[in-house]
Amino acid sequence: MTHQNEYRKPLPVPSAVSQQFWAGLREREVRLPRCRQCEKFVFYPRTICPFCMGVEFDWVKVSGNGKVYSFTVVRRAMIPAFQEATPYVLALVELEEGPRLTTNIVNCDVGNVRVDMPVQATYDDVTAEITLLKFEPA
Repeated sequence: MTHQNEYRKPLPVPSAVSQQFWAGLREREVRLPRCRQCEKFVFYPRTICPFCMGVEFDWVKVSGNGKVYSFTVVRRAMIPAFQEATPYVLALVELEEGPRLTTNIVNCDVGNVRVDMPVQATYDDVTAEITLLKFEPA
């Protein structure tokens, strides 16, 4: 857990559309919008379904389980705030439910991360208001 006054990296700014996603993370749940019309999960949260153009969504708790779809090991930070974290894994994780999320793989040596590696959600309370979704080996 990171203390609020220590966190120096950029933070997400929840919007009216994404607020339920961020609220779920604070409660240790991965919640995604699912279109009421076509019943597909949509990520990133938005106001129009990219599959059927539906505009009504339900927020559904998903498993938080998935697999590494793609990844890279970041060895040189693009901005100073990330320098002390290098090397770190920037990954695209495909959830069991289908959507892919950009995230970090943690609690694993960067040399051990592999495509198709099973992963599970873990939560990083970086401030009193913001919890980040990360993944670790399942």
